[in-house]
Amino acid sequence: MDSRPKLHYPNGRGRMESIRWALAAAGVEFDEEFLETREQLQRLQNGNHLLFQQVPMVEIDGMKLVQTRSILHYIAEKYHLFGSDLKEKTLIDMYVEGTLDLLEMIIMHPFLKPDDQQKEVVGMTQKAVLRYFPVFEKILRDHGQTFLVGNQLSLADVILLQTILALEEKVPHILTSFPYLQEFSVKISNIPTIRKFLEPGSKKKPPPDDSYVRTVYTLFAP
Repeated sequence: MDSRPKLHYPNGRGRMESIRWALAAAGVEFDEEFLETREQLQRLQNGNHLLFQQVPMVEIDGMKLVQTRSILHYIAEKYHLFGSDLKEKTLIDMYVEGTLDLLEMIIMHPFLKPDDQQKEVVGMTQKAVLRYFPVFEKILRDHGQTFLVGNQLSLADVILLQTILALEEKVPHILTSFPYLQEFSVKISNIPTIRKFLEPGSKKKPPPDDSYVRTVYTLFAP
């Protein structure tokens, strides 16, 4: 029997949160070792556990995987979240890459200066409603399916829902002009594994607070 994946990262969202979402959507239980001190990080680095001296790092199937997108690809392939053929995999990959570009703005937001944070909310909102959401609204409208690709849940659905919910924390009515995305959000949120992840007490992390930001600076600031 395979051991549970083990995630190494600070106790917060960051770039690990998409990996948590993917595992949870696949119904995979996982363990976490939270990094709180620079000494913990240095032990991983000095022990040759981090290929490029960086986290996220996930121990899975006897490997120590790094680089967020590579980890997501492995999880998606292993747990059938990556389509049924090359065409579907490529579409999923494109949609995920685009969504992660938007998600990166959300990830970096708490590390901006206070005066810049509201400006960035305006900027990310504009990018979402003018560049990204119209694309996914059209995809859902044109093919009339629940999922972005094919007839089953994929990594593209998972990462898009994660991003929508994170944006709604900052801009609650951001989907007002996107009825198909509104329906998508409700349907994907009610898939049993995802609904469980969204319930209180799960391993889904709350929005970043000052404590998380301080921990990240303690770990990674030069």
